[in-house]
Amino acid sequence: MKQQVLVLYLSSSSLDDRVVGWSSYDGTGRTNPTTGDSDDPPYETGTDALRDGWRLFQASQLIPPYPGHEYDTSFLKHEFLFEKLE
Repeated sequence: MKQQVLVLYLSSSSLDDRVVGWSSYDGTGRTNPTTGDSDDPPYETGTDALRDGWRLFQASQLIPPYPGHEYDTSFLKHEFLFEKLE
């Protein structure tokens, strides 16, 4: 059994919100995805990935911004990790 991993960054902490960033890794060796190889996300939302058989195994913690830093830019904080086993 081999693992495929899909990382989706959503515009909020809700799984049904839109995907704003993504990356994928294929342990089966059938594909060789690379960063920036598509302008379109593989799914519109996290729930679309669930409907297609991806299993959610991690979601990022919801950490409030430090006071006075609500509008600082940094990493994409609404990260969801999915997997498929084949």
